[in-house]
Amino acid sequence: MTASNPAPSFALPFGVVRLNHWGVIAIEGDDAAKFIHGQLTQDFSLLGTDQARLAAFCNAKGRMQASFIGLKREDGKILLLCSKDLLAPTLKRLSMFVMRSKAKLSDASEAYDLWGLAGDATKNIANGAYSIWAKTEFDQNSLVALYPAGSTARQILIAPAGAPQPAGPALPLDTWQWGEVASGVVMVTQPVFEAFVPQMLNYESVGGVSFKKGCYPGQEVVARSQFRGTLKRRAYRVHTTGPLTAAQEIYADDDPENVVGQVVQSAAHPAGGYEAVVVLQTSSQAGKLSVAGAELTVLPLPYALLEDI
Repeated sequence: MTASNPAPSFALPFGVVRLNHWGVIAIEGDDAAKFIHGQLTQDFSLLGTDQARLAAFCNAKGRMQASFIGLKREDGKILLLCSKDLLAPTLKRLSMFVMRSKAKLSDASEAYDLWGLAGDATKNIANGAYSIWAKTEFDQNSLVALYPAGSTARQILIAPAGAPQPAGPALPLDTWQWGEVASGVVMVTQPVFEAFVPQMLNYESVGGVSFKKGCYPGQEVVARSQFRGTLKRRAYRVHTTGPLTAAQEIYADDDPENVVGQVVQSAAHPAGGYEAVVVLQTSSQAGKLSVAGAELTVLPLPYALLEDI
């Protein structure tokens, strides 16, 4: 749609922030990778120690119950980073499927400190550019390259609890969260539990779904959405003047009773207004949209959508 309220210009600044809204699930044992491979939308059986995975945990109907950044440590332990508000119920659900697998799951949030690094702060940790989802290990730390916020590089550092804070100026958490939204890659939180199939959050386009791996809960629905053209909703970035909250409904201005979408994740724009990732009916995203009377402006996605497999 035409940008009547264009987002103000702003670049995510250089800095370091503690990611207190994230938690960590650890999986140990001989079958750790094999077990989680059978539960998530991405391939963990072939996961090496030089790459991380974005992945979704779905119910039988393909609806996302949680999403993760998953990685394998050099000692073979699998770490799953997720929204802290979903960690306990997700850990309980995953543990129900362990059965005879040689895998032990635990809440390891207290064992690790998670840090977000933006801009030049990434260079203080590891020299050179890293491709998205690339991972490296050093001094018991794991470093994962994330999708950038605009032109600003972002990384997440998984460090032993109590380790020194990474070098760099302090970055406010709400500014980092705006960078999450600006990247167009967001995680499932409690308000949108079981609201979307992975493609509605564009996960197939940002490395969150493998269509070549074996079965996992909801796989048939996820595959059907991809190959049979049944997907009618997609994730978009939007800007508006008023605050937004996760799960808030979006309406078409020409029919104020017609719900055409839902807010997934939002943040205050550091230069004014608010920005969010929303899921919209694809047929409605070019029209006038509003939330609680405030008009939404649809912004370009920072990545290309996957059209063909």
